[in-house]
Amino acid sequence: MRLLRCVWSLDPALGGVQEAIRQSCLGLPDLGHSVEVACLDEPDAPWLRNYPARVHALGPPGLTLRGASLIPYGYSGRFVRWMRAHAERYDAVIVDGLWQFTSLGTWLALHKSTVPYFVCTHSMLDPWFKRRYPYKHLKKWLYWTLLERRVLRDARAVLYISETEKAFGQQIFRSYRVKEEVSAGLAIGEPPDRPDHQRELFLGAFPELRGRRLLLFLGRLHPKKGCDLLVEALAKVSREDSSLHLVLAGPDQVGWRRELQERVAELGLGTRVTWTGMLTGDVKWGALRCAEVFVLPSHTEGYPVAVIESMACGTPVLISNKVGIWREIQEAGGAFVAGDDLEGTTRLLESWLGLTPEERVDMGHRAAEGYTRRFAPSVVNERFVSVLRGLGVGERSRAGGVAWHEAR
Repeated sequence: MRLLRCVWSLDPALGGVQEAIRQSCLGLPDLGHSVEVACLDEPDAPWLRNYPARVHALGPPGLTLRGASLIPYGYSGRFVRWMRAHAERYDAVIVDGLWQFTSLGTWLALHKSTVPYFVCTHSMLDPWFKRRYPYKHLKKWLYWTLLERRVLRDARAVLYISETEKAFGQQIFRSYRVKEEVSAGLAIGEPPDRPDHQRELFLGAFPELRGRRLLLFLGRLHPKKGCDLLVEALAKVSREDSSLHLVLAGPDQVGWRRELQERVAELGLGTRVTWTGMLTGDVKWGALRCAEVFVLPSHTEGYPVAVIESMACGTPVLISNKVGIWREIQEAGGAFVAGDDLEGTTRLLESWLGLTPEERVDMGHRAAEGYTRRFAPSVVNERFVSVLRGLGVGERSRAGGVAWHEAR
């Protein structure tokens, strides 16, 4: 199969979706398939250098005045024209994400085409956003009513990463009418096999952490991630062990770090919390390997890339039951799960601290085994290909487009 993935940007600072797309570009060719990417990045964006696939960087969005878009959601006529001209080269188009022009632009170009397209919502229909940002939801409701619902309605299928995410998608808008399918999730890269080197790189960058019992959060500093709950819970349990130390690693995209730092100071945790900013490469893997446990008390999370990476390193995880694949992670082993509130987050830390050293080691082994069995790239990519095959991808090229045309 020849696939085209469409996403607003490939900037890795935006989160796990961008990393998952990159991993599909690396892994699917091993199964005999090719992947290209269309995005609205500038062609000279630094993150596109040495990208492991052909990228069609069609940005910036058109119709701008002094750098500002004259039409919301980054309208790009260039994207639509390019898609209409080149879509026939692909067996299927995968739209990654909603609420940006790449989803609408794909629909404008392909909803009357013989080329099938699929939509991965990446938890962008989670009801949490409606509760947390009601005024912003009103804008989304209008956009959904006028445009976005057509994108999902006319897709060959909407590909959810779990039954939980699928259920969320059905709740948020009344005019939700789509064909649904659950895939195996997102492919996450395996950690490079140089653990000692990675640990030393991380500890060399943050020498004050050497010899401490590290609780690690790695991700965007965003209210949905529950970092404030983690800080409050640490204050409750920190008296039990003076060597406990929280590492908050990730970019501050919404300006939340200052508020968190003020709360850390109020709780007397100033010397017990380290802020690293965004970590990448071997330093990131070193953080995951140095951590005693990974903690994510998120209020909403589709496919937690950093959690899966932690399991790949044999580091156990503590997560909330609002993580979309919490059941799969719990069944895989190496995880504790609780509610996304202070009581639940505190219980997660207390459960971990109540284990013996031998039980913690065993939990790490089970985390690594669970990753290999359920979340390794080869497993996820094979399932993804199987889902697409089951939905008729490849029939159009073999039958000259007849199969897809008749199915419509």
